[in-house]
Amino acid sequence: MDVEPIPLSRLAFAFVPAAAVIALLWRWRVGYQKALYAFLRMLVQLLMVGYALVYIFASSSGITVGAILGLMVLASSWIALNTVKTGKRDLFVASFVSILGGGGVTLLIVTQGVLALELWYAPNMIIPLAGMIFASSMTSISLAAERLVAELDNGVLYRKARDTAFQAAMIPIINSLFAVGLVSLPGMMTGQILSGVSPLIAARYQIMVMCMIFGATGLSTACFLYMTQRAAAFAGRRNQDYQTGPIQEKHQ
Repeated sequence: MDVEPIPLSRLAFAFVPAAAVIALLWRWRVGYQKALYAFLRMLVQLLMVGYALVYIFASSSGITVGAILGLMVLASSWIALNTVKTGKRDLFVASFVSILGGGGVTLLIVTQGVLALELWYAPNMIIPLAGMIFASSMTSISLAAERLVAELDNGVLYRKARDTAFQAAMIPIINSLFAVGLVSLPGMMTGQILSGVSPLIAARYQIMVMCMIFGATGLSTACFLYMTQRAAAFAGRRNQDYQTGPIQEKHQ
């Protein structure tokens, strides 16, 4: 079964509830500008990536795919630190290595062990899977960094702050494990079912996706927290006993 293209005339109906939400935000004066900007940016980004992927899939170049993966890691590493107000540059290396390590290892296992791709750089497989993996790692590191800073600012011992940050970062993916199949049918499974794939086959692919996201999230977050523990400075803070003691000096 081929997926039927959605005519633009019918696609316009999808904008109705979105426009209603933006209108409510405007009416209640609660940041409608940011929501409208984010919505317009989403449209531009998706249209641009659509055209770009058509070219990338047609070229099927290992160098091109590798460059795109590198850009994805760089972008996600920087965006992950948006929750940190100071010291982003100090933590960028930790974020980059964590996403590249945890996400890269998970991507390698899935593509070579589970899917057994003949071409490691098959763009129609590598890029979508890498996007899911790096995005989940980015989100978990962002949550971990925010919680770690908050705990340390409250004078919590580093080891306990690290454990709390790790637990907080894992909440979204653990909740999704509980909800999948009962509350929601995730994106890959829904897309495959809509395209005519048997629900049993779609379920296997979704199991693979949930495993890789859970693994990438945990590995990347643990690596990030480990590297920040060894860092000379965390968000501009210094501590003589950074591993076991509370913060002695606040950022000036």
